[in-house]
Amino acid sequence: MIGLASTSRVFLRYVHREGLLQRDISKLVEVPQHYRLADIPRSIGWDSVQKMLDQVNRRTVVGRRDYAMLLLMITYGLRPRGRDLTLDDLDWKRDRLHVRERKAEHSTTYPLAPVVGEAIVDYLKNGRPEVASRLLFWRHLAPRSPLTQPAVSATATRYLHRADIPVSRPGSHTLRHACVQRLVDSGFPLKTIGD
Repeated sequence: MIGLASTSRVFLRYVHREGLLQRDISKLVEVPQHYRLADIPRSIGWDSVQKMLDQVNRRTVVGRRDYAMLLLMITYGLRPRGRDLTLDDLDWKRDRLHVRERKAEHSTTYPLAPVVGEAIVDYLKNGRPEVASRLLFWRHLAPRSPLTQPAVSATATRYLHRADIPVSRPGSHTLRHACVQRLVDSGFPLKTIGD
């Protein structure tokens, strides 16, 4: 449709320049706007989420880290800011997860889901490198450093590919969209989800 409208405008300008039309009416032809990111969100179904999680080898240190990280993104719709979560954000006594400085610049506290808590404990006991920093997720290869946002997103992409889940632009936001879609399907108000 965009191509047809653009072609029509070019033709009408040409006809006007050649004197076959008294006035240039090319601007009367509206060209539909297409925004690059306006497609349907990159969500996947919950069965695909489980299929992706099944690809994680939780017998390895990297697999334990990845599993905990993926569960956090899927369960809470967290953005891929792996270096932002610290050990202090986990309130084990009250089973709470505190997420600081989200995009809307406020903090939120969530109930810590048992499956997520168990995955984090498994990573802390059997996977997290021994480092003095309170940051939660770390690289396991040298140089040891906290995971970056691109590394977190690449992790999600890797497991989506391993599970052979077709997504136009796979990454951490695919998991965020899956979380949001599950909340919408469960009847949560959009205002509540957005907050």
